[in-house]
Amino acid sequence: MIRTLDLRGRTLSKAEINREIPRARLDVETAMAAIAPILHRVKNGSEETLRELAQEFDGVRPNEIRVPQAALTKALAELDPDIRAALELSISRVRKVHQDQVRAEKTVQVVAGGTVTEKWIPVDRVGLYVPGGRAVYPSSVMMNVVPAQIANVASIAVASPPQSEFDGLPHPTILATCTLLGITEVYAVGGAQAVALFAYGIDGFCEKCDLVTGPGNIYVAAAKRALRGVIGIDSEAGPTEIAILADETALASDVAADLISQAEHDPIAAAVLVTTSPELANSVAAELKVRVAATKHSDRIATALSGIQSAIVLVDSVSQGLDVVNAYAAEHLEIQTKNATSDAAQIRNAGAVFIGRFAPVSLGDYSAGSNHVLPTGGCACHSSGLSVQTFLRGLHFISYDQAAFIDIAPTVITLANSEDLPAHGEAITARFEKL
Repeated sequence: MIRTLDLRGRTLSKAEINREIPRARLDVETAMAAIAPILHRVKNGSEETLRELAQEFDGVRPNEIRVPQAALTKALAELDPDIRAALELSISRVRKVHQDQVRAEKTVQVVAGGTVTEKWIPVDRVGLYVPGGRAVYPSSVMMNVVPAQIANVASIAVASPPQSEFDGLPHPTILATCTLLGITEVYAVGGAQAVALFAYGIDGFCEKCDLVTGPGNIYVAAAKRALRGVIGIDSEAGPTEIAILADETALASDVAADLISQAEHDPIAAAVLVTTSPELANSVAAELKVRVAATKHSDRIATALSGIQSAIVLVDSVSQGLDVVNAYAAEHLEIQTKNATSDAAQIRNAGAVFIGRFAPVSLGDYSAGSNHVLPTGGCACHSSGLSVQTFLRGLHFISYDQAAFIDIAPTVITLANSEDLPAHGEAITARFEKL
């Protein structure tokens, strides 16, 4: 069901490790060509255009693209009390973690009379995308909305695909979670057309956004790439992935269950075990055969585990295993080793790191308090997960009095002339004319 890759006795570069453990291939360029007409239609269209696109791609024609307040209120009123309680507890934990991400304004006195103040200013308006399709993701609503609210974004809109079984509205659990969080602007729009709606806006219907965040399928990723610059984006999220670094102290049942949990998302999800223990490797392979057959989405999971993107990787030592997982830069990385805490301290590249037996990825997906919108496809080498910072911009406010200005003026003039930009220097000397 899952291949075994033996790296013992081999010294590999970062590039070589990633060739040995490739991701599933995503042809975003082809997807961009496919969505180009959709982006054009939305840019030049109306609410009716969105209805037509919903009929074409979602098999339903919504009566209203913007979800009525009555439907939002009804969804929360009818939400299962147990689900509501679970959401409220998880939201409180996500708020607690993200509240500490707020950055304070800071003023630096560069010289007497000269200061630079850095302020963190929220974007004016964001569009948050919540996918539909194979699963329902109220967790993605809270992971996107909570940090935006803590950042004090003034205008927040959510889009999620229309569902034929709910009369063209997004799933009621999505609507209920939006209502629980105080979000009243929700659109029944999915895929590339949702990103385009937020990027371009529609006069009198939906205001253009400054930033779009949230995961989605390849067409959402393609739309983000195509429209980056028209809007800001968080990332081009690809298929989910889990890597687990484990030694002989790990339990095969835990490891197998965790690999399965992420393979459940998508047939091209990646599940990678890196271990020093051949015995654990064999036991995990045996556990997978039993557990995959017994779980609900067994076909999808089996496809993901048997793909080139998934593997059990044998290494000589935990040190070599750390090199492998740092090179791989997984979206989710679990450390299940004897010295899990100290081993985790050596991780440089991962979307989020889960330490020890009792911190599985599923905990982070919902209720750990961390954010689950994380970089995929190796992007954790250079990018971070969604946070309050995603919705903020650092602005510098510069204030110099006359004495500080006079003191630094010769330096500025010298540098301006060295770059053959004399008008820059003249903007300095002009001020001496009326001192």
